[in-house]
Amino acid sequence: MRPLDFLHISLADQALYGFADGQLVLRLTVSTALNGPGEQSGSGCTPRGLHRVRARIGEGLPAGAVLRGRRWTGEVWTPQLHEAFPGRDWILTRILWLSGCEVGRNRLGAVDTFRRYIYLHGTPDSEPMGVPRSHGCVRLRNTDLLELYPRVPLHCRVRIEEAPCPDWATADLT
Repeated sequence: MRPLDFLHISLADQALYGFADGQLVLRLTVSTALNGPGEQSGSGCTPRGLHRVRARIGEGLPAGAVLRGRRWTGEVWTPQLHEAFPGRDWILTRILWLSGCEVGRNRLGAVDTFRRYIYLHGTPDSEPMGVPRSHGCVRLRNTDLLELYPRVPLHCRVRIEEAPCPDWATADLT
């Protein structure tokens, strides 16, 4: 498995496209913000533009590990745990924490992606994928995140855009 050097997240497609050496090698279904795109702190929106992976959290944790404040609680998600904490925004398995690269758009001040705690992270299997439902982060199936995480190095570029990517959505993966 080649390491990825670029991730493109299409809000329209609700998909993550992974590239290695300019070749599309991975396509995963995601769930972005229910509130749509936006950069403002407190908006509950998914920030657009160019980002980098600033931190990788959760190496070696079990699938479904519950993370709060970027630390493992010692719990592993179950339907029973879910019932005990209704309405909780579950952050599971791994975190790829994003930092914006575009000053004034997604970096510094009231639009700072890193200070907004915007992650790519796992979510319960009961949550739908392919539809916007998050509070701003990019949610993935835990199994997909376990495939993605080891291939994404620190500082990997991540572009988040509204436009659909019909060619990538149907392209053969190399």
